[in-house]
Amino acid sequence: MTGLVLKLSPKERLLINGAVIENGMRRGRISVVTPRANILRLKDALHPNEAKTPLRRVCYIAQLVLSGDISADEARPQLSSGIHQLKQVLSKGPCVEILEQALHAAAIDQYYHCLKYLRKMLPIEDALLSGRQQ
Repeated sequence: MTGLVLKLSPKERLLINGAVIENGMRRGRISVVTPRANILRLKDALHPNEAKTPLRRVCYIAQLVLSGDISADEARPQLSSGIHQLKQVLSKGPCVEILEQALHAAAIDQYYHCLKYLRKMLPIEDALLSGRQQ
């Protein structure tokens, strides 16, 4: 079986194609076999006020597609532009590969994976913005 497998904590909430789903009292596992289903873990969701940094703004665009607030056609050029700008600044180490993976995921309309790759870079961005070396 192919598709996305989500491991859920007790009472964890997801947004799947616009519907909020809550896991029961035990850990759970869901296999999503429908291609291009829009899925967002609510614990990973950014509040609009949190989208203040370059990477968080790009993450927020991917999140808007998953929540159904904007269309993929509207988001694709914004994501591509944002990721290319991030690549110009974060041009060393693992950042380039992660951004390439996010760009590829967006290009093939896999916004959950795009967001997943971008979120890996949040600690790096936080370190750079605070002046710490990563």
